[in-house]
Amino acid sequence: MPDTRRGFLKTGAAVTLLPYACAAAPDAARTRPNIVLVIIDTLRADHVSAYGGRAHTPSIDSLAARGVRYTRFYPEAMATVPARRSILTGRRVWPFRGWHPYPTLRGTPGWQPIDDPATTFTSALRRAGYWTGYVTDNPFLGFSPFFEPFRDSFARFDRIGGILGRTAPVETVTRAQLEHWLIPELRTPYTLDRERRYLAAGGYAHDESRSWAARVFSLAASILDRATAHAPFALVVDTFEPHEPWTPPRKYIDLYGKGHRGPEPSTVRYARTSSWLSDRRAGPVLERARDLYAAEVTMTDHWLGVFLERLRSLGLERNTVIALVSDHGILLGEHGWTGKIASMLHPPLMHVPFILAGRGIRRGVTSDRLAQTHDIGPTLLSLAGVSPPRDMDGHDLRSGAGRQLAYGGYANWHYARTDETAFVSENRGRGRRLYDLDRDPGERRNIAARHPKHIDELYRAVVRRAGGRPPIYR
Repeated sequence: MPDTRRGFLKTGAAVTLLPYACAAAPDAARTRPNIVLVIIDTLRADHVSAYGGRAHTPSIDSLAARGVRYTRFYPEAMATVPARRSILTGRRVWPFRGWHPYPTLRGTPGWQPIDDPATTFTSALRRAGYWTGYVTDNPFLGFSPFFEPFRDSFARFDRIGGILGRTAPVETVTRAQLEHWLIPELRTPYTLDRERRYLAAGGYAHDESRSWAARVFSLAASILDRATAHAPFALVVDTFEPHEPWTPPRKYIDLYGKGHRGPEPSTVRYARTSSWLSDRRAGPVLERARDLYAAEVTMTDHWLGVFLERLRSLGLERNTVIALVSDHGILLGEHGWTGKIASMLHPPLMHVPFILAGRGIRRGVTSDRLAQTHDIGPTLLSLAGVSPPRDMDGHDLRSGAGRQLAYGGYANWHYARTDETAFVSENRGRGRRLYDLDRDPGERRNIAARHPKHIDELYRAVVRRAGGRPPIYR
């Protein structure tokens, strides 16, 4: 492997002005911009067409055309709740020291409430005179009692009973419906029960306005009238789609795969592909799952467009900063796995889109700067002219001081990325893997055995930055 071109272990990198920062016009400078943050769950960067991806995403693409598209953006912590803690606090939350299980949250390291809601970027904006709102169908932030102080930190918090909620008795879901959306390999007691609750809560295959993306973005669009009356405002719109299961209307599915007959793989197991699909079945099942996922992404993008159109029709576009991000992706057979697997910290799982558009941002810019989820809060505060809380340690992406090492973790595993290499390791240092991104961008050939010194350097760099060896939880 060639020596690192930029020397990620060196310090004192030169500071340069980024090409997309531009001064506000004199009349705009007299008013502070509105802030809109859109969080789309489980959105892989390679399924956004602005990133060269597979799914049709015209609404996201329109944002990218109007602003900065970050091509190397990674979650600092995963999955759903840890990622949002990182996004909202502007702080590193990995490694998850002192974690313990919380009854209404997943029993996975990092799934815990925000310690002090006053430290979020939205609370900083509210103290600076912003009206703040949050609209979501996220079942954890929206309904867990441990997030009640966080919900109370907003002027308005709207929650929609989504993927884990119920809008009809589960008995209304027929066996035929279940068998339509679940191939035989998925009909375990756990998955059947989860799918039954999901279909009872939604059932939007014939009416997309019933989908959670439609409900979240439509409600957020209606709230813009009230937010405008209290400008400047900061609004977070957080949809749980396209989180699986994927049951989009036929018009979206047919964009990706026509002619399919029989049961659908509307979800996947969180497991090795070979543990639940035979060699004969793996190819067609995973291809169909990718079709359904892409269809769900396109449907979600459509309803984002409804919200963005309302923003435009109210004349808010010129004085609003819009940021769009995802918390993580999902494996659909890549690296031999399906689902969200903590040890598989590769691009299908942890390369997500981040787009920054609107007032003060140049149009149509692509940035290859290494950026992470805890950079969002400091950047949005900077654009609003508000000083960040002292313990925010993310980077203001408008400044020229970029990082040379991106790192973070999921459960008991962590990753590190430089310009040239990708590194994955269990927290205590076992199972370490190394990939040469110049020669192997798909991260398929583990070269750790050939470069023991380099992988030791990367592990030590992460441990040093993390304040010591990260913990292991059982």
